[in-house]
Amino acid sequence: MSGSSTASPEESRTYGSAPGRWSGYMRELFASRRPPPLGSVDPDKIEAAAREKLKDSPGSFAFVFGNAGSGETFRNNRAAFSKWQIVPRMLRDVTHRTIETTLFGVTHPSPLIVAPIGCQGILHADGELATARAAGGLGIPMILSGAATKSIEAVAKANGSGHRWYQLYWPLNDDITLSILSRAKQHNYSALVVTVDTMAIGWRPYDIDAAFIPFAHSVGIQVALSDPAFMKAQGLEVDSNDDVVQFPYDPAKFDELYVNGDEKTRRGVKLAAAWGQQAVNGVFRTWTHVEFLRQNWEGPLIIKGIVSVEDAELAIDNGIDGIIVSNHGGRQVDGAISTLLALERIMASPKVKAAQASGKFTILFDSGIRSGADIFRAIALGAQGVLQGTRAFAEGIFAVGRTYAYALTVAGQAGVEAHIKSILADFELTLGLSGYRSIAEIQGKAGVATIKVE
Repeated sequence: MSGSSTASPEESRTYGSAPGRWSGYMRELFASRRPPPLGSVDPDKIEAAAREKLKDSPGSFAFVFGNAGSGETFRNNRAAFSKWQIVPRMLRDVTHRTIETTLFGVTHPSPLIVAPIGCQGILHADGELATARAAGGLGIPMILSGAATKSIEAVAKANGSGHRWYQLYWPLNDDITLSILSRAKQHNYSALVVTVDTMAIGWRPYDIDAAFIPFAHSVGIQVALSDPAFMKAQGLEVDSNDDVVQFPYDPAKFDELYVNGDEKTRRGVKLAAAWGQQAVNGVFRTWTHVEFLRQNWEGPLIIKGIVSVEDAELAIDNGIDGIIVSNHGGRQVDGAISTLLALERIMASPKVKAAQASGKFTILFDSGIRSGADIFRAIALGAQGVLQGTRAFAEGIFAVGRTYAYALTVAGQAGVEAHIKSILADFELTLGLSGYRSIAEIQGKAGVATIKVE
């Protein structure tokens, strides 16, 4: 049989998996008799392909995998997973499985949520539009980063009838905040995710060494450039151009244009500075400020960046609907607690467990997810959904995660689709081979479905 031929139905069944929406993807790949759309389903190889694709734009690649300080937090995230081992059960009827889950009253086909990653336009010409189309087509919820290179409106259009949430990098000006929230509501972003661990950018050696900060060239501030309140404050009209990012992004070219007095470039730099005074500016918000968002957002309000038990309990006290246990993929505080250990500690709180059991408080997990087994372990520890997008660590390779960003780099929308299908096929197969038919059978079952080893 040649490498380009297609297997017959009978042959493909020999490569098949048990019935399941996502695990059937493995059967499709075998039946195609061709390499996967990304060339591999191995995250290491996808990372290498992305690195090669961006070889002429090394700053863009470093921006994806860079981390805070020495990278200790980044390594902690992965090391924590190896301390929890899955305990498979045998001779159980798990032929028919589902990984559907319900979050904030909405049933989704899986527990996976596409995490917010900023500046996707430096990775692929379509940027966030490709990610939105992929997520929408597969029915997977996505979170649009407040540091996007496409507007709220353009991403909503690309996402179609998909489920989408908006991540807020909180402006100081309340009028601008209200304008952004209004746009998100109008375009059916159903949940608001407030990132609280990035009031200032962490110490990131890779970016510092290269003096790489695309925001300075107005790359990654399209939400602001397309916002009426922000632009009015600058005495300008809204920038309706959703192709303001030139791909590949070349910071040296921007610098040259600026020095030579290019009007458009200088305008962009000025606007970037103005936006920098509004968001991620070193002004640290407190719980007392959260009430403003609660009063002006009717849907689920989720706090992203929680790693302490005390903060999880304060979220409950402050009427927050859910938290995302996250350390920003190790990009903010070097030496910080791993997210899996943070999740374990948070779920040991009687107050948190009671709030979750009542249906009033949702626990989501981020930072370090790299495989279906990782999803299994996070859910067993108590998470109800997982974000995939932040970096993971593989032995011998400094940074290989943020796999969907790498997939976007390599193959755009098709790459993101392939990655989502792959990790969910992996998870569904892991679930079945471990003796379980549904998310409900493992959620919060640490010590039974998984066991901790020291």
